[in-house]
Formats: sequence, structure tokens, C-alpha cells
Amino acid sequence: MPKEFYTEKDIEDLFKRGVRSLQVTENVVLTELAYEKARRLDFQLISDRADNPPAAPVRPYISEPQAHHPRSTIGPAASAVVAQPSLIQGERESDVEKRIRSAVIARLGDQVDAKLLDTIIHRVVKGVGLK
Repeated sequence: MPKEFYTEKDIEDLFKRGVRSLQVTENVVLTELAYEKARRLDFQLISDRADNPPAAPVRPYISEPQAHHPRSTIGPAASAVVAQPSLIQGERESDVEKRIRSAVIARLGDQVDAKLLDTIIHRVVKGVGLK
């Protein structure tokens, strides 16, 4: 069965004709702007699958609970050996933060609050697992 494509204009035209909903199936494709227009007009998109606009990536890892990792039970001698690579990693973290900061400043200039920028960079680097 051929797919039906709906654009922002199609949603607007349906709305003007008094249609207030659209059944979204495997054979019905909406552009990203069509999704936005439907939301703005309070146009109901009826679907039996997850509400993901076309450009929305499926990221199940965000809603999955984090696995609990038991704490390490290594002795003091072994932990000293393990601590050294983390220091090297720490040096890499600051290098990454410096590179990001300089790239943002090069792009945006002095219109950025330096303290806020540092906080954001630190949180993102930590959030992606570099810290």
C-alpha cells in the first residue's frame, strides 16, 4: 500500500475544512513541520504507536533505569594503581573542557557568561561519562 505524506500545509487545509483529527498509521507520514502545525492547531493525531515526530530519535537508554554497579573491593595497593589512570583521565577532562570552551567563545564571542558556560560544559562532560 502506498504511503500518504502530509505537510504543514496539508494539516492546515484539513483544519480549515473542519477536520480535527487524523489517524496516523504505518502508511501515513507527517513532516516535522506537520507535527508542529498539528500541535499549534490542537489538531489530534491518533496513533497506536509512540508519539515520535519524524526527527525524534528513539532513545530507550534515557528511560531505562541505571544498572547498579557494586563498589569495588580492591585493596589499598591495587587502588593506588587504579588511581593513576583516573588522574590521566582528569587531565584529559580539563583538556576537553578547554577545547569546548574555546570553540564556543570563538563561535559566540563575548556574548556568553563565562561562569555559566563553565558550569554547562562541566555538567555536559560529566553527563556523557567523561567524569
